[in-house]
Amino acid sequence: MKRIVGLPCVLFSLMLLCCSCFGSRQINELAIVTAVGLDVGENPEMVKLSAQIIRPADARGQTGAPSGGTGQPIYSVSAEGKSIFEAIRNLGRFTSRRVYWAHNFVIVMHEDYARRGIKDMIDFFTRNHELRMNTWIAVTPDSPDEVISTITGLEVVPGEAVNRLFRDNKIVRLAVGSNMMSLEESFLSPSTEPVIAKLQLVSRGISNKKPGEHGSLKQVELAGAAAFKEEKMVGWLTLKETRGLLFFLESLESGIEVVACPDPSRNLTVEFKNVKFKVTPDVQNQKPQFKIQLTTSADIVESNCEETPEEILGQIEEKLQQELKSSIESVIKKAQKQYKSDFLKLGDVFRNSYPEEWRGVKANWDESFAAAKTTVEVEAKIKSAVLKAAGTGVK
Repeated sequence: MKRIVGLPCVLFSLMLLCCSCFGSRQINELAIVTAVGLDVGENPEMVKLSAQIIRPADARGQTGAPSGGTGQPIYSVSAEGKSIFEAIRNLGRFTSRRVYWAHNFVIVMHEDYARRGIKDMIDFFTRNHELRMNTWIAVTPDSPDEVISTITGLEVVPGEAVNRLFRDNKIVRLAVGSNMMSLEESFLSPSTEPVIAKLQLVSRGISNKKPGEHGSLKQVELAGAAAFKEEKMVGWLTLKETRGLLFFLESLESGIEVVACPDPSRNLTVEFKNVKFKVTPDVQNQKPQFKIQLTTSADIVESNCEETPEEILGQIEEKLQQELKSSIESVIKKAQKQYKSDFLKLGDVFRNSYPEEWRGVKANWDESFAAAKTTVEVEAKIKSAVLKAAGTGVK
């Protein structure tokens, strides 16, 4: 009797095991996308979508010499459509596998596409349940399909190389860490405008076959940023302006700065750290204003000056303060006067401190932000004049 009672349970378990793979997707049936490019089509009203698809069998080797197959670790393909979704569907006309987005590392947009507006891109990729919200977003002045298909660095898959550039950006600190989550957040915010990292191709690589020809290979560089107003790109930020921007967006805690020696033909490098950055909003005559304060300590890590660091310590501190203040003031000027776009998140700071006054300026925040008075104060102290490179492995 016990065996008869237990029989349905056994049969039910077997049914679950048989159905466990129902609806599953086999890897050899999928076109796994690792990078996406978006551009304006031949017809300006069309969207050109480029996809970097990995070849699992050819990307197994991590030495740059894949084994088996065609020898190419990636397959790059592009299609056009009236919308992003139609362009993707058009890929299916000549791609033998279903496009799969869950492993996509980066979306790279051309400058022309970004200036036209990116609302459709944000809408589509945030609706796509396969896409991860930590997917990196970048803008490029170069061809996106070339950027996402350029094998660069130590990785055999270009999308993974760009992913690592973004992950290690916290060391170099010359670009914003823009991903889909931060982009959607700023796009939906009533007080903050989007800002996206800049990717570009530079001729810096050295071919093993042509070691004497520097720049014989193109490399992907992550540096700078693209500023937006609402959904449209309005212009670029330089490396100096991007460095200043990071204090506002990513709590930049350390970095390096090269300052001139008393002899301007020589330089000295300092590493600043323990940065404390504070934005204090205020209201004067019903108009917002901001006081920006930065304090930091620094070590000298390299000197080419004729004088010893101890002899020019005060001059080094003053020049470091000037460089840091200049980078902050330059990005504020670009945001307020040229682009009139609050990608510095000053509106968020003002709204949190003065909710009543915010309601009065919310409707015309662009104008209020552009007219707001800002003051910048920087204090830097050299705590060690002994030459060392902290955090670099150099003793």
